[in-house]
Amino acid sequence: MTRGFKVKLGQGGFGTVYKGKLRSGLDVAVKMLNKSNDNGQDFMNEVATIGRIHHVNVVRLIGYCVDGKKRALVYEFMSNGSLDKYIFSKEENTPLSYEKIYEISLAIAGGIAYLHQGCDIQILHFDIKPHNILLDENFVPKVSDFGLAKLHATIDDVVSITAARGTLGYMAPELFYKNVGGVSYKADVYSFGMLLMEMASRRRNSNPQAEHSSQHYFPFWIYDQFQEEKEIDIRDASEEDNILVKKMFLVALWCIQLNPSDRPSMNKVIEMLERMIESLELPPRPSFYKNETYRPDDISPGFTKSTDSEFNENIKLDSSKSIDKDISNTT
Repeated sequence: MTRGFKVKLGQGGFGTVYKGKLRSGLDVAVKMLNKSNDNGQDFMNEVATIGRIHHVNVVRLIGYCVDGKKRALVYEFMSNGSLDKYIFSKEENTPLSYEKIYEISLAIAGGIAYLHQGCDIQILHFDIKPHNILLDENFVPKVSDFGLAKLHATIDDVVSITAARGTLGYMAPELFYKNVGGVSYKADVYSFGMLLMEMASRRRNSNPQAEHSSQHYFPFWIYDQFQEEKEIDIRDASEEDNILVKKMFLVALWCIQLNPSDRPSMNKVIEMLERMIESLELPPRPSFYKNETYRPDDISPGFTKSTDSEFNENIKLDSSKSIDKDISNTT
């Protein structure tokens, strides 16, 4: 099927993906899971989760293979690869227009909303990030990689977990700190907000190598521009594009609120993205943890300083790998 694993499409925290072809001639993506000591729990988790899903913006599972301890998942092939290749500047890829990025963000929101409220049981993804958004030949986005997903019977209740799930830089604070709030579908909303911020800005939210400390964490900086009523002009963007980008920023700022109860549902996110920008209010300033103090920095006009915290330092690592970290002693 994979012709000796010759064409490698990518690699994540749970396995390596190769291009394959079925006897029917259909191109597929074959995900070979890493060997683990969990008795195949990640494998069964992904099969059980995605087997329930039928949505245009969620990747389709075609089948799976088991041979001893070797396990593989067979997905539909996404010819344009992952979203991160297009929103983070690389010379080999033609940048997507801001209108297309906006359309993609709406479609992703629709896919996550389906996971939360469109299935017979709620599915929490826990690893929404650019690398896990795949694009087909028409740049229709598909949410992928359900290795960390959790099935949940009740929409409004919190989920009991003993380990922080996700990728640093996209993980909700309640996955680290117990006193922030219970873990629920709002953790996916936070991750989507971080993703949306990167899509609108076409840059990573965290840049520890930046010249000024204010530029380390982009969401704080963009909030200050709105709060101080400064113009946010995107280079080489039309007036219509600027409006779309500003709307995406505002919605993203609502999604990354510290308190889970202050974040909108994904259905509300879709409604906000489709509304006129004049009807959107600026949310409270986002923060990493309760009782956070914010100190202005006059290093550079128009910039303000990011706060220092253990969580901030974790995010600055900007790890692309999913993690499963024990949080039993985290307060």
